Amino acid sequence: MSDVVDSDELLRRIQRARGWAEEQERVWKGRGEEGVVRGVVYEAVGRVLDEILTPGASG
Repeated sequence: MSDVVDSDELLRRIQRARGWAEEQERVWKGRGEEGVVRGVVYEAVGRVLDEILTPGASG
């Protein structure tokens, strides 16, 4: 993993990861009690990625 990426590519990758985290959050929270913990984990990941993309917006 020694690829060098420019800032635009990095931003695209972060946005794609944010979308994936949102999808996983919905999937796991939809599984009821067994998925609640994983759903919360994906929610936290999404919040971190949101903060990277738009610092201070969710404060």
